Amino acid sequence: MSHDAAHALEHPPTATGLDTRKLAIWTFIGSECLFFASLIATYLVYHARIKSGPGPYPHDAWTAPDGTHFEPIFEIPLVTLGTALLLFSSFFVVLALNGAQKGNRRQLVGWLAATIACGMFFVGMQVYEFTHFVHKGLGFTTNLFSAPFYTLTGFHGTHVTVGVIWLVTMLVLAIRGKVPPAKALNLEMAALYWHFVDVVWIVIFPVVYLMR
Repeated sequence: MSHDAAHALEHPPTATGLDTRKLAIWTFIGSECLFFASLIATYLVYHARIKSGPGPYPHDAWTAPDGTHFEPIFEIPLVTLGTALLLFSSFFVVLALNGAQKGNRRQLVGWLAATIACGMFFVGMQVYEFTHFVHKGLGFTTNLFSAPFYTLTGFHGTHVTVGVIWLVTMLVLAIRGKVPPAKALNLEMAALYWHFVDVVWIVIFPVVYLMR
């Protein structure tokens, strides 16, 4: 029996012509787009009034009434590196998916591991960043910048963490030889989710870190 015939038996034709699992992940991604759009809009509203409260501020130094001096808290080079690796990881997961579809386990495992490594660096960067900010005096309720910043970037970091866990699960299955071409769709759904978190960060990075 051919691969297409076997797939048809496992997943009967649907009204949309798409596999129901792929349709489900696209529906989920659509709802998540609305969620992040609302978070970004909220951040922009508060960003317009960012200097109406106490520091520290993301881009500018600030001296409190008691004489305490705060330096800008953002470390743009570090975040830029994390951003670059996250974007490269989208390319890596495409190569991993290509390996799964061709039955090339070495390509699948290698590029999937590279994707996971990039994702883990990004999550580690964000954990360091949050810890560093708290030590600099920026708590969740410090000013009008901190609450929307931690909420927006924190939720994105949570999504990246979920994606890393999902990809680690796929890597374990791939190492065990349980991701043959017939089951490449399982990795494709994880890849779609991973592309989504990358695209969201492409919006968040300039809005939060570059816009003054």
